[in-house]
Formats: sequence, C-alpha cells, structure tokens
Amino acid sequence: MFDLDRYAPRLLALHDHICPRQVLGLRMAEHAAAALGLELPREDKRLIAFVEMDGCFADGVMVASGCSMGHRTLRLVDEGKIAATFVDTRTRRALRVWPRADARVRALAAQPGAKSRWHAQFEAYQCLPVAELLQMREVALALDLDALISRNGLRVICDRCGEEITNARELHVQGETLCRSCAGQSYIRAHSVAEPARIPVAVA
Repeated sequence: MFDLDRYAPRLLALHDHICPRQVLGLRMAEHAAAALGLELPREDKRLIAFVEMDGCFADGVMVASGCSMGHRTLRLVDEGKIAATFVDTRTRRALRVWPRADARVRALAAQPGAKSRWHAQFEAYQCLPVAELLQMREVALALDLDALISRNGLRVICDRCGEEITNARELHVQGETLCRSCAGQSYIRAHSVAEPARIPVAVA
C-alpha cells in the first residue's frame, strides 16, 4: 500500500507543500521499481530515471527512486509530459510510466466530497489502485546508455575555448576536439562584441 508519510519529510524539505504531481512521481517510481524487481530508494547507480518534465513531478520521482542529478542517475528529457522512463542499468530493461488519460476523472469519482479538484486529485492519487491510475510499457532507449553513463576521470580540453569537457561529451570535428558549444550545438549565444553584456555590480 502506498504510504505518503514515508516521503513527506524529504518532499517538504524541497517544497512548502505536497501536491498531486509529486504523488504521481512517487507512485510512478514505485510502480516501475516493482516491475523491475528493484528496491527503492536506490543508493547505487543501478537505476536511471528519465523524466519528461521538470518541476514538482520530477522531485517526486527523485525522492522515491533515489535517482538524482548529483548521482547522474536522473535525466531531464523535456517533453512537457508527466511521464518517466526507468532503466535498470544491469539488465538494460526500460519501462515508461505515465498517468491514465482519465486519471483526473477517476480522482473526482473516487473523492466526491473533496473541497476542490486539487484536493480530489491529491487524495485519490494516493489511494487509487495502480491499474486505475497509471499505464506502463516496456520500451527501448533510442540512445547509447554506455555513452550516456560514460566513465569517471575522462577529461579533455576544447581546442577553441579552452574549457574542460568531462564524461566524453566532446566532439571531433575536422581534426579538432570541441565542446558542443564550439561545435555549434550550444543552448546559448554570445552577445555581439559591439554590445557587450552589462552585468550589474553591487556597490558596498
């Protein structure tokens, strides 16, 4: 049986309240781990979770699974969906879990006396049977898991910007070793030389 109380202290350390999406993240992690035959939370790197949106849902997945950015076992693939794929790095089995399309409707039906839709979802997501709340299917990753995990201690210097690159994320382009930014795959762009960025400086 799902027990929110066991997770509450860690969730409340991250948020000032617990919400329905956090509960979904918790239950999705538990459901996938049970299907994979893994105990939670993980303190090793046996389990990797790919969450498809950020925010409180991702924190629910993190708290239940033990996966985290710091351990390199939690990855954001921003699809804008309340969904996550859990991968057993030993067996390479991968399970994607997401809420049923009618989960909100089922929540209202299960909690007819709730003060609001939010309260109905919060309560129902804790007690609905998993078959009435979640869907799950086995999937195959469309990426190289070994390359993603990489190895400790791999470091090179970008030939253009001089910055260090770890985890084998460098690219080799026409004889140069480049970071993704210098290879044209950056998520940022520099200000023009004529209009340098103005960074406010605090005056004591």
